[in-house]
Amino acid sequence: MNNIASVTSTVLVFAGHDPSGGAGITADTIAIHANGAHAATLITAHTVQDTIQVQRFIPADSLLLEDQARVLLTDLDVRAIKIGMIGITAIVESIYSVLCDYPTIPVIFDPVMAGGGGGHLMDNEVHAAITELLLPRCLLLTPNSIEARRLAHAEALDSCGQQLLQWGCRYVLIKGSHEAGTDIVHRLYHANNVPQQFTSPRLPHEYRGTGCTLASSIAAHIAHGEPVVNAVQLAQQYTYRTLQQAYAAGKGQLLPQRFVQPE
Repeated sequence: MNNIASVTSTVLVFAGHDPSGGAGITADTIAIHANGAHAATLITAHTVQDTIQVQRFIPADSLLLEDQARVLLTDLDVRAIKIGMIGITAIVESIYSVLCDYPTIPVIFDPVMAGGGGGHLMDNEVHAAITELLLPRCLLLTPNSIEARRLAHAEALDSCGQQLLQWGCRYVLIKGSHEAGTDIVHRLYHANNVPQQFTSPRLPHEYRGTGCTLASSIAAHIAHGEPVVNAVQLAQQYTYRTLQQAYAAGKGQLLPQRFVQPE
């Protein structure tokens, strides 16, 4: 008797490695599995960082990364692709080459431009490359408000959302944790619709890897076949619970407790 279960909802992840375990590929993997999908992981960069800040990074070999992706896509039933830290233009180009050959797989892109506690992770050349090559391939882009302003070259968040849509993203979720207010408001932009808001009470601490957690849990729900709005809502609820149960592993930011189960 064959008792082997088949997991069909696989998310392919491109992201950097955070050795503290707070963000990056580790955060992605746990969040995806906690939301019932399987994570296949590709490391775009190794970093020197702790729970306080990113000090430096060393990018992966772009050709190796592309070969790894193509082998996995041939073997696994990948239902979504999640992109996090990229690092260098050559890796943008390798990911773009892969995406061109798999145009029907939905792409969720969290454009990591700096570490949670500081540390620059994207230069102007990479910025230009992702705008030209990756944004038109995205089902959903998930920048925080700082990243949205930098990507869109605009100040008003509504203008940022509309500009990023014009560059090819089908949906843009601008996260509001860096904005002032007692509540955190995330805004989801799509076509000419009024942005949909997802609001949660602001918690009292600083947290590492919240963007990774949210984007990866969205990717897991999209891999399950959920529409974007539903996926964002479910992932928002899950991410908030991970922050409510966050813990201190080091001397810096708290780490989300990603092993909490979705409701």
